[in-house]
Amino acid sequence: MTVTTSSVGLARRPFSDHPCFYSSARGRWRRVHLPVAPRCNVQCNFCNRRYDCANECRPGVASRILKPGEVLPCLENLMRWRSDISVVGIAGPGDPLCDPELSLEALRAVHRAYPDLLICISTNGLNLPGHIDALEEAGVTHVTVTINAVDPEVSRHIYSWVRIRGTTYRGTEAADILLSRQREAVVELKARGFVVKVNTVVIPGINADHIPAIAKEAACLGADIMNCIPLIPVPDTPFEFLASPGDAEIERIRDLASFHIPQMYHCQRCRADAVGLLGTDDCRNSGDTVLRIHS
Repeated sequence: MTVTTSSVGLARRPFSDHPCFYSSARGRWRRVHLPVAPRCNVQCNFCNRRYDCANECRPGVASRILKPGEVLPCLENLMRWRSDISVVGIAGPGDPLCDPELSLEALRAVHRAYPDLLICISTNGLNLPGHIDALEEAGVTHVTVTINAVDPEVSRHIYSWVRIRGTTYRGTEAADILLSRQREAVVELKARGFVVKVNTVVIPGINADHIPAIAKEAACLGADIMNCIPLIPVPDTPFEFLASPGDAEIERIRDLASFHIPQMYHCQRCRADAVGLLGTDDCRNSGDTVLRIHS
């Protein structure tokens, strides 16, 4: 089992202690999602971050946003009564690199205070190129990139727009820009030694038949694992009336994708402020979120 060494000379825990990347860790190690990313630079047609029920377990929702200065007091409070937290990450509610300095400030603080912890982010990849040095310096070890299509004709149905350097793009132009930057980022991440997971939201009638092509490209780019996530129809989105794919369909899709790249089978589609073990009430009970513990 690989052990890395932090920048201050302390042994960092094995990469395989990350419960979201490795099924063997899911029942032993807890994760913390820090909701410090308020905005997003991509508008997905299945996403509405304003719709938040405290009892739901869904990516992109959080009870409130933490300011970077609140992160360490919150984490210190957790660490006083938990000895089984292996990873701290940012998975929303927006994209961690839409306002990169907010996320990087929080991650640097965590890495300085707890250099043994694994650190991860989940991003759409649009702003990853140009920030990989900073992520490495902030102690990030694992990166999830959401890639929902590798064909612009498919992608244009999934995203309303992407925004980069103050300019908003739509249609196939937006799709081309996003995919180009995702490809560039995954290749560079792997060249630098990051563990990379590709998340793909399975959207019936939109990209469900396209998943093997995404898996093949993810493997060619060097990604380590793929997570096929069933669509959750969300109110007030263009995809609110689409049906979520059933268990049998997801199993079929994962089997096809597994010919190209290893699959993650234990994702719980967690909130952006979740704390605890995957697959237990920890990630669904608002009393166990970072924000409630902090308060």
